[in-house]
Amino acid sequence: MKKRDLTIGTIPATIYGAGSGRAFLYVHGRRGGKADAEGFASIASARGYDVIAADLPGHGGRTADPTPCDPSHGSEELRSVYGRAAGLYAELSLFACSLGAYFSLLAFRDVSFRRCLFLSPLLDMERLIRNMMGWAGVDESRLREEGEIVTGFGETLSWNYYCYAVEHPVDRWPSQTSILYGEHDDITDRATLDAFIARFGCDVTVEPGGEHYFHTPGQLDALRAWTSSRVIP
Repeated sequence: MKKRDLTIGTIPATIYGAGSGRAFLYVHGRRGGKADAEGFASIASARGYDVIAADLPGHGGRTADPTPCDPSHGSEELRSVYGRAAGLYAELSLFACSLGAYFSLLAFRDVSFRRCLFLSPLLDMERLIRNMMGWAGVDESRLREEGEIVTGFGETLSWNYYCYAVEHPVDRWPSQTSILYGEHDDITDRATLDAFIARFGCDVTVEPGGEHYFHTPGQLDALRAWTSSRVIP
């Protein structure tokens, strides 16, 4: 499979594939990077798609980049990547994972992709932050006063991040979407998933025993099978 690196503004990106009139924009999750797209690209390229992937701020080759990996910067960068991709391909689809799905929901609320695939998506950041505040025993007034609070489970709660999530709810999503969700996902709860499905009419596959992070051999087999069934030539 051919691949070539490019820079979109200051954003490092990679295009996988031999050249096609259609492509998937691949958006990785937290602690990932554009290199994560290679497995997906091996399936998509065999079916006539290129795949274009970029590193989000602080990820992949950008660990020294001071740009915050927050919804404002993340969604702005994705719009830049989309703009470049739209100039290269007549047809664009989307694959996004976890945090990358949340940034995509913000960035592409006015875009109708040919196909959209979400893996373990974060669908309601306000609810997730409220859940984490509960786990940490932090109320809204304390978070407002302190600005940032490091929790005992390794996450940093941010008042600015929380306010952005409250002020920018996911209230529009025009792309027909298929979701792969782990039965035991502890980040996006089932009620949040069901509310999103009811509102936007998504196709959902629930992987029995699956987690938020698909990493066991069985989970990875399920991911490959699901991807193969959804990336249609």
